[in-house]
Amino acid sequence: MLIDTHCHLDLDAFDSDRDQVVERATAAGVTRIINPAVDLASGQAIVTLVKRYAGVYGAVGIHPNSTAAFQSSDIEQMAAQAASSPKIVAIGEIGIDYHWDDSPKATQRIAFEAQLALAARLELPVIIHNREASDDVIAVLRAWQPSLPESLRMRPGVLHSFSAPPYIAEQALELGFYLGFTGPLTYKNADELRSIAARVPLDRLLIETDSPYLTPQPHRGKRNEPAYVRYVAERLAALRVLDLSDLAARTTINAERLFGLSALP
Repeated sequence: MLIDTHCHLDLDAFDSDRDQVVERATAAGVTRIINPAVDLASGQAIVTLVKRYAGVYGAVGIHPNSTAAFQSSDIEQMAAQAASSPKIVAIGEIGIDYHWDDSPKATQRIAFEAQLALAARLELPVIIHNREASDDVIAVLRAWQPSLPESLRMRPGVLHSFSAPPYIAEQALELGFYLGFTGPLTYKNADELRSIAARVPLDRLLIETDSPYLTPQPHRGKRNEPAYVRYVAERLAALRVLDLSDLAARTTINAERLFGLSALP
């Protein structure tokens, strides 16, 4: 059994064959998919999506590149979305992104901190987006961590599609975070990333696709989809010198623990 802990199944890239994508995931052994939001509209779409597919769960939040028009009233809309279904299991994806210039840095930080406060209030873990902002992301998370309720102390969230330097991995792990790995783990030039993934404690590893993005080998250049999380799992198993079934079992348990999912038979 595998869990794709980060997939944007709600995006229009899947409009023509969403049912078939879910069927292929199931056939590949993917039992559950976590679908985070990028803004309020996608959060509402995800609330509908999790009702449609038994194995799909969601997160609500505003991606840093969508925060330019952020206002405090957005927080209560997110809270209402989170309360609308028990299958909304996290706040995300949220964070800081300095690669693109879609939102001012100060605004991104305000939105990030407000959504972290919401997560603590709702006792939901967070799905963190970090692009070229590692030190600032860690600083915000370090300031937030003491405010966490007991229920989140050991499962505050995940640094999704991890791609930061080793010292950031170490600091995130010290704060209790999980690290999620995606298609780039399979790329030829990703030796440092593989080195980090090989050293992360087994109980903090997650596998993701971030589909339709970051397609792993051998499908790189095409649309990604949840079934392809198997390629990430295979590469991670090889790095850890584990059978695929062992790696799948461990990452599934980790995802169940982080997101409060019931274990499947």
